Amino acid sequence: MRTARVEAIDMKLEVVVLGVADVDRAKAFYEKLGWRLDADFATGDDWRVVQLTPHNSEASIIFGKGIASPKPGLADSLILAVDDVDAARDDLIARGVNVSEVFHYAGGVFRAGGDARVGGRDPQGRTYHSFASFEDPDSNGWLLQEVPTRLPGREWKRRARAVDVATLAELLRETAEHHGRYEKTHAEHHWWDWYSPYLSARQDGSSPEEAAVAADRHMEEVLQVR
Repeated sequence: MRTARVEAIDMKLEVVVLGVADVDRAKAFYEKLGWRLDADFATGDDWRVVQLTPHNSEASIIFGKGIASPKPGLADSLILAVDDVDAARDDLIARGVNVSEVFHYAGGVFRAGGDARVGGRDPQGRTYHSFASFEDPDSNGWLLQEVPTRLPGREWKRRARAVDVATLAELLRETAEHHGRYEKTHAEHHWWDWYSPYLSARQDGSSPEEAAVAADRHMEEVLQVR
């Protein structure tokens, strides 16, 4: 008798709960990193929850007061995957964060021990193997891990999300508004060349301003080719 194949159930890592001693201080720190503030809810003086999300991340962090959470500083080696560890490090430093020098692990990724970290990028330039580290004000530790390309089988196939008509109409209205500003100051062009990168950026989580910059940049490349 043939056994029916069972489809795997989607289980997405959504939230990591951090322990912090000062909620306002922690909130200010992560907002300084440019992370999106999703929620800040309070009920009286005994309960408060704050949620922030790194740019383009599908997982968020939560901390607060009166919630079930670890003690401050217990979170360690939380990973932030970045395309370029040097660029990410420079960005954090510009935001006033104390970040380590770039390093790699001599005996294997995440190897423990006092001498495990070696200064400098991975000598072989391998993806997943170059890092930098920093801490939040409560000593919760983060690692920047350079992942310019993922190994085969390490990416889920994304299913297109259906967009309801009202949302699509609003997005098109917004796109037309921003394109109108571009059109007034630039040479004749095909509107769809500007719309496409703008819409794509917005659907990937970019702000309207970031999407407009992406569309302008794409138009420069298109016009150069022509």
